[in-house]
Order: sequence, then structure tokens, then C-alpha cells
Amino acid sequence: MQRMCSSAIGLTLVCIVALATPAAAQDNYQLFESGPVRPIALSDDGTRLFAVNTPDGHLEMFDVDGGGALTRAGSVRVGMEPVAVAVESADRVWVVNHLSDSVSIVDVSGSVPRVVRTLLVGDEPRDIVFAGTGSQRVFIATAHRGQNHPTPRGDYAVPGQGRADVWVFDPANLGSSLGGDAVTLVTLFGDRPRALAVSPDGATVYAAVFRSGNRTTVLSEGLLCDTSPGNLASDTVQGSCTINGTLSPGGSPPPHRNQEDLDRPETGLIVKQDRDGGSSGEWQDELGRDWSAMVRFDLPDEDVFQIDADANPPVETGQPFTGVGTTLFNMAVNPVSGKVYVSNTDAHNHVRFEGPGIVAAGVKPVAEPTTVQGHLAEARITVLDGATVTTRHLNKHIPYATLPAPNGVKEDSLSMPLGMAVSADGATLYVAAFGSSKIGVFAVADLEADSFVPDAADHIEVGGGPSGVLLAGSRLYVATRFDNSVSVVDVGTKNVVQTQALHSPEPDSVIEGRRFLYDARLTSSNGEASCGSCHIFGDMDDLGWDLGNPDDDEVDNDNPFNPLVPAGADPLPRVFHPMKGPMTTQSLRGLANMGAQHWRGDRQGDEDDAFNAFNVAFPGLVGRGTELTPAQMQAFTDFALQLRYPPNPIRQLDNSLRPDEQSGANLYTGPTTDIISDCEGCHILNPAAGHFGGDGRSNFEGESQHFKIPHLRNAYQKIGMFGLADPDTFLGVQGPFNHTGDQIRGFGFLHDGSIDNLFRFVGLSGFSLNDTEQDQLEAFLMAFDTDLAPVVGQQVTLSATNGGVANPRIQLLIDRATSGFVSQVLGGSVTECELTATVVEAGVAKSYLFGAGLFQPDDGTSAISDAALRAKAGTPGQEVTYTCVPPGSGERVALDRDADDLHNGVETGTGVFVGPNDTGTNAALFDSDGDGFGDGLEVSFGSDPNNVNSVPNLQLPTLSPTALALLAIAVASLGTLGILRRQA
Repeated sequence: MQRMCSSAIGLTLVCIVALATPAAAQDNYQLFESGPVRPIALSDDGTRLFAVNTPDGHLEMFDVDGGGALTRAGSVRVGMEPVAVAVESADRVWVVNHLSDSVSIVDVSGSVPRVVRTLLVGDEPRDIVFAGTGSQRVFIATAHRGQNHPTPRGDYAVPGQGRADVWVFDPANLGSSLGGDAVTLVTLFGDRPRALAVSPDGATVYAAVFRSGNRTTVLSEGLLCDTSPGNLASDTVQGSCTINGTLSPGGSPPPHRNQEDLDRPETGLIVKQDRDGGSSGEWQDELGRDWSAMVRFDLPDEDVFQIDADANPPVETGQPFTGVGTTLFNMAVNPVSGKVYVSNTDAHNHVRFEGPGIVAAGVKPVAEPTTVQGHLAEARITVLDGATVTTRHLNKHIPYATLPAPNGVKEDSLSMPLGMAVSADGATLYVAAFGSSKIGVFAVADLEADSFVPDAADHIEVGGGPSGVLLAGSRLYVATRFDNSVSVVDVGTKNVVQTQALHSPEPDSVIEGRRFLYDARLTSSNGEASCGSCHIFGDMDDLGWDLGNPDDDEVDNDNPFNPLVPAGADPLPRVFHPMKGPMTTQSLRGLANMGAQHWRGDRQGDEDDAFNAFNVAFPGLVGRGTELTPAQMQAFTDFALQLRYPPNPIRQLDNSLRPDEQSGANLYTGPTTDIISDCEGCHILNPAAGHFGGDGRSNFEGESQHFKIPHLRNAYQKIGMFGLADPDTFLGVQGPFNHTGDQIRGFGFLHDGSIDNLFRFVGLSGFSLNDTEQDQLEAFLMAFDTDLAPVVGQQVTLSATNGGVANPRIQLLIDRATSGFVSQVLGGSVTECELTATVVEAGVAKSYLFGAGLFQPDDGTSAISDAALRAKAGTPGQEVTYTCVPPGSGERVALDRDADDLHNGVETGTGVFVGPNDTGTNAALFDSDGDGFGDGLEVSFGSDPNNVNSVPNLQLPTLSPTALALLAIAVASLGTLGILRRQA
């Protein structure tokens, strides 16, 4: 609804704020930080460019003139968090919607683009390509799970199961089912694919696993021999011992004490297969000891797969490529040689410790790094040529042992390589360095021969976090995520000649804080390392790291503790020793309402203070010369605390629990199952307070250190490690302990990832559950609540021919949009979603928002009934697409895209102001004429929002002393013109 001021009371401060600024950001936008994969595409004739607008949920279109310049040509709303786009033909474009688990098929043949079909696929789709003879098939990469998947729960309890799916459709025969009839699903032996690529002849599709790992795993503390007091004091390695019938090679490597000479706690140990570079298959630590007897599974580390696109149906073919990298981002194929280039990072999580490495120097083996400071993950391009895998480190010039890095080093570095493009002659490779805000340019021959010299002179400065690149003649098109834009680069001069900004609903706090996660030039001294090296797109890297710091001090643990375990029954001192042992990377999502941070809670205080306390990691871990300024760190904190978890993809769309999940829920909140309480005695589930398994308190769990009680929202993401040796622990780990063969992950559950699956975890001797109850509790934990209902993001498109299958899904969305839901971050008591709908009527795009049983249109006309809206789809070409969006965002998504207090339908885009019902303004610009006054404000005060020389006459009434004081406070907090001005 438009917010109008009453002329009877004059212009008050409240009215100024309401008219001049959009609704509160937390109300109308949720931050998911989905990673762009294929953000731009060109039509076959090169005359039109398509770009996904990830935060705004749109496909943007630009005409390309003969000189390569871009002119806006239209926009169409698709699903939530679009991350990839591919062109089928001159008439149709396909868009992958990461959060909606859908693909929008967009007809671009007319003057107004429209979604004509919505395909429903697996969880978190990421990429799309057309391949096969005549490009007759389309391939879509998704996770092996999701409400629209044939196996919604993703076979979470099945060992040795591939969890990376590629859906294959025939564009000419999509079928009549609700989500489309896939030709086949090709399941690959990895955990979530990200990038796809096609061979020059179209016969082979390459699929790269996203966080594919690097043949590292963790040994539970109970599989290591305890180090004697004497050996602790002398930094001597504890000798071998027998643990539950298996010979253990010994204890943890030294050093055993921090700089204060305080003994470390007993911890686990990260090992790597063939760590020494050999091919023995041994699981080795830094001392070269073989721990193979303690690792009861294999990690084949299959990274890139090949699919025969012409087979009927398409099938995996040949041998997967291994050793490509730890985190695989994108792929490009050389059109001449057919070689495949994979942008990736290679994690060094097998190296222990952060900090300066002083205590570890001389204690660790010769040539073993004393720290990972500034050397977290190397940025690489890996070349796949036939069966040969060749890795190329993009930053081979970095002297990692010198910290901070010498002046000039970071200027020559490239960080977080994402999208790539190869010139038509196959001679030049362009790489989007997301964390460096520039494009790396490589002669392919030099890259393949490793004869290139890293040099800033070979880079193109573009700014904004480049994520995707396309090459067309002398023009390079670059999608930039930080500023949500598309830039045009002259490859000859290496200059940006044009930038087209895409509308963004993100608040300034998100835009300003994002760079501190990724920007390696700002946050490190060598230009390669950043927080995003491990927290990939604000999430995890699926690895464990031993980031203890022997050069740090022990500090008191002042966190609140769960009272279920009284202090008298807790034998441990409440302190944090800096040598903490392996811990898996935690997501930055969902930090709000969780109090202290890190597995142990050693970043103490409330969530704001705790995240600010991470500032020490910039010099200590990332390798920056100094910490960020307090203002910079607060900006990073403000960004991070807005990161959200997606809806649980396993929980049913109507938010109900399956029978076994419901039985598990009853166990979770019912009988005493772990000696002293039910599960919720520790793992609080209270959505009204924003607690989803953890409430910020710590506990004693029978381990060698205290840990913060973790939340449980992302347990379903940690499946894929099956196999465990019998550890020496009073927790009594449940068998069997046999070797399970090939698995896809080396880290599972607990702080260090040492427990392979939740069935085994809830079978520890502290629990009193039988096998059936363990199954039930595991099922409930897989479907655990998040801040968002499972229906959020879900879509369906109603056409003239599919009412039989689409209407029941529409009714489901309506039912969920009227069902109560509680979420602290969404404002408390809300509904599960807000339902929006889009349709093109008589050549005009129109959006609707559901409420009070009716659908309100975005042009200010009367609301219509559900039946009337569905009836519109009966007219050919008037398909209606319904989308459930997060509560609070419906008005922005459906009615007022730019939050300027003018509905989209009255912002006609003509540039000519006719009146309040035809303003001529741009619905994607808060301030169409750029004069510093929002369009809604100008319309309300009679000025022309399209004319920079026409400004509203804002006359303040006579104010009382109290009102003047309130105005002064507002001006001080918002800035002198902050009330009135907003950057478009």
C-alpha cells in the first residue's frame, strides 16, 4: 500500500521518513548470498544479452548494438535467487532459480517477456547447459534431495550414495506433469554439483562437484594415544598403543604447549591420503605416520564427471577426473583444443595452526609450514586434457613464509576465480577473480606450460566482484555481484567502457559489508586469502581445520552454561586453551540470536560482540598486516548477521512431518533419552526466540573441552561420510566398525566432524534409544526447522492446459500463505509465506499479492478473487506464475519493486509524468531522475519525478521544542539528508 501523509497535520518527521525511505530492510529482504554460477548469456546472434539479477529475482535483458554497447530491453520476474541463465533459441531463455528449486522458461519473442513454464527440480539448482546433437537436451545441476525430487530425503541414510544430480530434459517434449518430465536423472558420486560445461561437438557434458574435498578426514580424539605428562612437557610424540583391538600409531604431534607453557587438551587429528605426494594410499599426518587402520572408508575424490549427451538417455561415461581441486567453481572449454579449464581453490586444511607460527617453528618437521596464516586455499586453474589433470597455481609468486607479504605482491594476485571465457581462436583465457575485483588474462599456451608470470599488468580492473564473463569480438561482458551490475570491457585497451547497474533490494548494510567477506586485496596482505576462502559464499567448505594457535594465551570462558549439568559434575576448568584441535568450518548463516560464536563459543558475548571479536583473524589467519578498523569490522558484522539459512529441503511443503519424523519429534521433546533430559533439554527449539537446536549456552559433554550447544538447522548438508573405527571413549560409540568402501565426504558430525552419521551419534551410550528410535530421531533431525517455512521460494506456473496438475499446487501455496508461522528474524508471528503472482495481460506485465482472500494487483485497481486470477491463464499467452516469498517481502516483490511508495503498475517508464496513476517513472529506480528525492515523495508533493530540475517543496511546519529535539536526533542518526536521499 502507498503511504500518504495527511495534509491536515502537515509534514512531520515521521511522514518525511515514511515517504523518503523504503520499508525497513529486514522486513522486505532476506539475505541468502547465493553464489552466481552462469550469471550472463548472449543470444546466438550476439544482439541481446541476458543477466540474472540474483537479489531481485529477475532476468534482465539488454540489446547489444554494433559496437557492443548495452541498452536496457526489458525485465521479467523469475524465481528466488536466480544464479544461471542459458539461451535455448531466439525465442526462449532458461533461468535457474537456486532458492526456488526451479527453472523458469522465459519467452523473449515479444515486446514483453513472460514465463511460460516452470520446471521443478532437485534442491539448490546451480547451472544449466544445452548439449547433444543440435543441442536437443538441457542439463541442470542440483543436489540429490528436495521436495520436488523423486527421493525427497535424498537417501540420507544410504552409504556410498552419490549426492550430485544432473537433471536432463528434452525442451521439445517437457511433458504434462507439474514440474516437467525429465528424460533422466544422472546421479554422480559427489556431494552437490555446481558447474556444467559442454565439449565443442556438444556430445559430452562435464559436471563439476562444488565442495568436492581433498582426501582429508579427521580422526576422533579417541583414536589417538593419550600423551603422557612427561611427553607433554618435553614435546615428545607419544608412542603407539592399542585402541579397542587396533594399533594406533601414537599421539598428537607436538608442540604440546602454548607460549604460556600450558598443556593442550587431547584432541583429534586431521589426516590426508597420500599427504607425502606419493601413491601408496596411506592416510598420513605431518609426521608421515600411516593411520590407515583407523580410517574405515575410502575417498576417491571424484571431482569432474563426463556425461554422454547423445545417449538415450544420457549417462555417465568414462572415468571421473580426480585431484582437480577442493572447491570447484566454474568450467570453460577451449573451442579449438577441447581442453577443459576448471577454476578452483585447493585448501590447505591438512596444515595445523593459525597465528605467526613461532612456537611451532623448530618443533614441526622440516619443510612443514608452521601455520596456515595467509595460506588457506590456493587459487588455481586446472586443465583437463584427455585423462590428464594438470593444476596451475595462479599466485605462484606469493612468498607464503613472509608475513605480511612484501609490498606489490597482492597487486599481482588473483583471488577466488569464478567464471571464465576462452577466445574463439582458443589462445586466450579470461578469468573472473571474484575476490580481486578484476579479470585475469592468460595466454593459454603459457598457462598450460606454467610459464606465465603473475603480473598486475595482465589484469583488467573492473571492480564490484566479477562473477561471470562473456567474450564477443573485442568486447568482454562482466557480471559483478558486489555492485550488482553488468560492465562492458574493451579487451584491447582493458578499459571498462560501460556499466549497467541492476536494481538491488539489498540494504546499504549488505552492500557495504559484503566486501569484507571476499575482498582479498582489502583483507589480506598477499591478495589471495579472505574469509571467503573457507566460508564459501557465506557458508561452509565441508572441511575440518586445526586452527589452534600455540602463540596465543588461555582465556576464561565466561559464556552461560546449560544448568542441566551442574558445575560440580563438570570436571573441566572453564577456560579456552588456544590449541583447540580440529573443528569443521561453520556456516556464517544464522548467527543472529545465537550468542557466542565458534564451536567452543570462544568468540564471546552476544552475536554482535562475538562477530566483532573475529577481527583478530584478519592478521592471525587471513594474513593482513593489521586488524580492520572498528568501523570496517562493524560493517562486516552487520552484513554477516543478516545471512539466512534456506528452508529445509527435506521437510514436506505443507510443513507437516512424515510418520517417522513425527515419532522422532516426540522423542526429541518427550522422554528422557540421554540420562538427564530429553533432547530439547540442551538443543532448544524455540523459533520465537530464533533458537533452532542451540540457544547460545555451553555444556560439558564428556569431552576434553567445553563446547557451545550447536544448532541443528543444517544437519542434512553433512551427509556422506559413512565408516568409523572404534574409539576409546566412555561415550560408547555404537558399531559396526567395518570398512565401508568409497564415500563422498571425509567429515561428518560433532565439532571435529569425526562422527559419520546421526544414527550413530544418537546411538552413543549416553542415549537410551533402540534402533527404531534412532532412525526416527535421525529422520526428525534431517527435517529440522529453520527460520523459514519449507514452502518459501516454491513456484508453479498455470497455463491454459495444465490446470489439472497446477491447481492443487496453487491451493497448497494459498493454504501455506494463510497458515501461521513463528520466526524471530521475520518479525515473530507471521504466515509461512506471502504469495505473489505474475502474468502478462494485453502486453503489460502485472503482479499480484495475495491477502485477505484476494489478489491485489500492482496497478492500483481493485483486488480480484483467486478464481478470477486463475481464469486469466485460460487465455493463451497469459500464463500465471505463483511464487511463495519470505514473509515481509511480498509487497516489494509483487507491488513496489523499488520501495519508492509507488506501485509498479503506475510507474509506466515513459519518462513523462501524467499523474499519480501514470507517473512515467522507472519501477526499478527509487529515484528516476537522480535528484536525490524518491519518486513517491515527488509525486506526493507535486513535483515531476522524471525531471531533475523539478524538486518537491518541503516546508516544515512550526514544531514544538519536543518535535524539534526529535528531528535533531533523527538528523544526527540518519545524516543531514539521509531522511530524504537514497542512492538509486
